[in-house]
Amino acid sequence: MDQPGIALAAIDLAVIAVYFLAVVAHGLWVSRGERNATDYFLAGRALPWYLIGFSYFASNMSGASFVGLTGAAYAHGMVVFNYEWTATLVLIVFAAVMLPVFLRARVFTVPEYLERRFDVRARRIYALFTILAIMLVDTAGALYAGGIVITIVFPDIELWQASAALAVVAGVYTVLGGLKAVVVTDATQAVLMIVGAALIFVFGLEAVGGWDELMARLTPDQTQLMKPADDAFLPWPGIVGVVLLGFYYWTLNQYFVQRALAARSLDDGRKGALFAGLLKLPNLFLMILPGLIAVVLFPGLESPDRVFPALAFELLPLGLRGLVLTALVAAIMSSLDSALNAVASLVTMDFVRPLRPETSGRALLWIGRAFTALAMVLAASYAPLIAAFGSLFQYFQATLAYLVPPVVAVYLMGLLWPRANAAGAIWALASGVAIGLPLYFAVEVTGAMQAAGLPALHFSYVAMLMFALAVVVMAAVSALTPAGDAATRELTVRRADLVPAGVVGDPSPLRDYRLQAAALALLMVGIVWFAW
Repeated sequence: MDQPGIALAAIDLAVIAVYFLAVVAHGLWVSRGERNATDYFLAGRALPWYLIGFSYFASNMSGASFVGLTGAAYAHGMVVFNYEWTATLVLIVFAAVMLPVFLRARVFTVPEYLERRFDVRARRIYALFTILAIMLVDTAGALYAGGIVITIVFPDIELWQASAALAVVAGVYTVLGGLKAVVVTDATQAVLMIVGAALIFVFGLEAVGGWDELMARLTPDQTQLMKPADDAFLPWPGIVGVVLLGFYYWTLNQYFVQRALAARSLDDGRKGALFAGLLKLPNLFLMILPGLIAVVLFPGLESPDRVFPALAFELLPLGLRGLVLTALVAAIMSSLDSALNAVASLVTMDFVRPLRPETSGRALLWIGRAFTALAMVLAASYAPLIAAFGSLFQYFQATLAYLVPPVVAVYLMGLLWPRANAAGAIWALASGVAIGLPLYFAVEVTGAMQAAGLPALHFSYVAMLMFALAVVVMAAVSALTPAGDAATRELTVRRADLVPAGVVGDPSPLRDYRLQAAALALLMVGIVWFAW
């Protein structure tokens, strides 16, 4: 097989059309019961663990995963799985250590914690950064991925037109239904994604002649999980940098954490995060191995971002193509709805409400809807520009590595070190922006550093160095300036936070999140050992 053929039957198009109509109708239905900002942004703080976990997974399985992750495996091999199992590790830490403090603080947004722990300056700096990151990285990336797929199926449609159409559909049900519409839709989309990706894996493995034949036709470099320290894609020491980026992505990004903040209890929030970590591990078979199958079936594709559509259109029979394409659209929609709702939450709760505290809950709800629509328009306008980066995976990693490690340092030190103060946090954030942003443009955008003959560090090493710099700056400034008041120092991890909240009066040890986390960690190690 060289280049994939593309054909959709009427039943395929019907499946896609029914799906789009169903998610919009669901947004209309859910919107009837919303009365205030808590309903809209945090689903009334009543989400059960399974919806939280499915929504985490579905929001992550966006264009960056279905399109970008499979394409990255096609281009670079098994090493890409390091981005998946490290997410499970980060979510275990989040469930055990970080989430109890966030829920105890009763925050609407992740940046709000910075004001409670430090001061309003830290909150606004990070809120503004997060808004820009979600719009330019998460939302625009998902729109670009969806646009690529649509232009493959319908060559007469331009990329910007396809991105705009997806933005409108996702924007409609997110504007109307808020987080409740997002998470319930995400649960359905997660099931669709798992089924669709599993079908790709099964049909693909059959097409190459089975597991043994696949491994025999791949080179040792393509099946290697750990790469040398000078590897251009991901050196093995750089996995530490990947973990640091994972802390931002999974535990400090409103895009995801909003679901856990909306949990009906700490126990539900913890189990939801662990469930999301569990769902990440099968991606070895759902995302990584299909990329390696495509290496055998479709050598020489013009772009890695076309791998997943190629697999779907070439391997699956008519009828199933519509199901899998719907799964891909579902992944993109999940990313969009999550990002749009997160942006609206940040703008409304981190800027509008603090500046105009007299604003009613009903008014905040409508302001949130208006900003959701605005974010949709801006992200759709920016999405076509991502094509200049070569691939989605490269775009996501290169953008985050230079900017987010200082944020991770500020949050982790704020959670774990009572002596950390506002001055230290502000200096750490400011120094990170002052160094990271020019370095990003010099290395990733303009190539000025390479042109000057200077060595360009791998982004994972950059992430580690930026994190270390922020820790040093924050520790030094905090030690040299007065400590914060007792109330701010209380918003750190306590011994009581580690006690299982849902076990009181329940004799079953299976309800203990510590046992669940340990079992998940063992499974993670087993999967990594298998991939190694």
